Amino acid sequence: MDYQNRAGSKFGGGGVASQSSTNADRRERLRKLALETIDLDKDPYFFKNHVGSFECRLCLTVHQNDGSYLAHTQGRKHQTNLARRAAKDAQLGRRKDEGAYTGANAIVVRKNTVKIGRPGYKITKTRDPVTRQQGLLFQLQYPEITPNTLPRVRFMSAYEQKVDDPPDKSYQYLLVAAEPYETCGFKLQAREVDRREDKYWTWFDGDSKEFWVQITFKTEREERYSGVPGLGAASGLQGGR
Repeated sequence: MDYQNRAGSKFGGGGVASQSSTNADRRERLRKLALETIDLDKDPYFFKNHVGSFECRLCLTVHQNDGSYLAHTQGRKHQTNLARRAAKDAQLGRRKDEGAYTGANAIVVRKNTVKIGRPGYKITKTRDPVTRQQGLLFQLQYPEITPNTLPRVRFMSAYEQKVDDPPDKSYQYLLVAAEPYETCGFKLQAREVDRREDKYWTWFDGDSKEFWVQITFKTEREERYSGVPGLGAASGLQGGR
């Protein structure tokens, strides 16, 4: 690249860096800084999904490579969520030796809880009227849920589960857990989930004890070009609005 003949540069100088070059340099510096302070093998929020992308379980974000994830861990959103998690753990009085998360380290303690069966549930097929994306809306009833407990959600690949043998890579599983109920598993197509806030969300109604999970799948075009710069899901949708 010709750095010397950039607009605004002086003869013999390196030239004025473009905005994209500045952003690339910043991301690389953040990545190197994160590599010095974070061990991904010990990060409880680091997860590699079935399509090869990397997810942050704390912020519910998806990243194409480990460098993007490491840069995310140094950002404001991740650091804010870490502080909120630490404050919540302190409020609940959980100590480190009892299984509380501290930074990137975690100790997990299994609880012997008597399960009382599976919750009732309802599944509704959805379709976005604008983008025509297909989705599913899950409604689960937890009338006897443990006080001050929120249901938890995670996606599991076919190779992680032990129920269907041999595993079928064409499917993935949505797990919903809430004590003292048994964990529910829903078998879904192995399609990439759109993680934007208006496409994927959860909500627990404390009055009716009902838990809602809305997931929306990406279109075939978005899945095909999700790793191509300039042709991802976000740019494609913005261009159509």
